[in-house]
Amino acid sequence: MKLLQSTKRYISIMLTALFMLTSLASIQAQASTTMVGTHELIAEEKLNLDRDALKGMLADEAVQDKLASMGVSPDQVEKRINSLTASELAQFNAQLDNAPAGAGVVGVIVLFLVIFAVTDILCVTNIYSFINCAR
Repeated sequence: MKLLQSTKRYISIMLTALFMLTSLASIQAQASTTMVGTHELIAEEKLNLDRDALKGMLADEAVQDKLASMGVSPDQVEKRINSLTASELAQFNAQLDNAPAGAGVVGVIVLFLVIFAVTDILCVTNIYSFINCAR
């Protein structure tokens, strides 16, 4: 009888220690995972939607003709749109919202020209020969 009680006690101590070790390992594993907040996901999705809307404006034939006459390919424009930061994209969309209704195509073209000038200044591209790199 005494042997059975001491065996039970020994097994219960071992099982308790094993349970505590596995619990600590799972807590440590949970703490190391990175959680992404809802606001971060919403901001990223809004950025993607803004980029898609801008690329949709680029699909307009009049815009493509005007850019082609200036020697700028649609691929270059798309690369630059993809490289815009969230604040630059928000500023651009605000400018588009404030533009008059009939000036949409001209506004888009002027915006792309400004974006090209900024990327030339930042040494990302070299489209305009009269703009020197800032470096």
